[in-house]
Amino acid sequence: MKRNHILLVLLWTTLSTYGCSTITQSENQTLALNSMYEGKQVQAECTLTNDKGAWSGKSPGNVSVRKSAENLNVACKAPEIPDGLLTAISRAAGSMFGNIIFGGGIGAIIDHSKGTGYNYPDILPVKMGEAALVDRRDQQQAQQKEAAQSDGATPGAGSSL
Repeated sequence: MKRNHILLVLLWTTLSTYGCSTITQSENQTLALNSMYEGKQVQAECTLTNDKGAWSGKSPGNVSVRKSAENLNVACKAPEIPDGLLTAISRAAGSMFGNIIFGGGIGAIIDHSKGTGYNYPDILPVKMGEAALVDRRDQQQAQQKEAAQSDGATPGAGSSL
């Protein structure tokens, strides 16, 4: 009985000291950067910024950024083309909610401050000459809709009686 109590205390201490996302996820996220102008893909030099730092990348290409609870701002420049601006919304990862439920919130506080409990959209589609907003939630919904259509399922379709 005493041994079980000690194991329980050790488990609780471990879980409350480290956030779940801190253990299971990286502080960085690699994002696909694409820039378009008048319906065609163009090459551009881009700067990505949030409260954790600034990163440079070329579009099209991938860039690794530090995750944060703050949104990610993207500014792309190309010769003789108007600049493109994009704001990528930061969304809480599912592990943040697990921290709140199982860790008493301490893990969520750690993951929030380190940024590991958040994700940006995986694809950053910059439209040159425009300012846009991109949200991971919208990308996930579009992917689910595409998957349902490719499986032959149609939303709202059911059997008839």
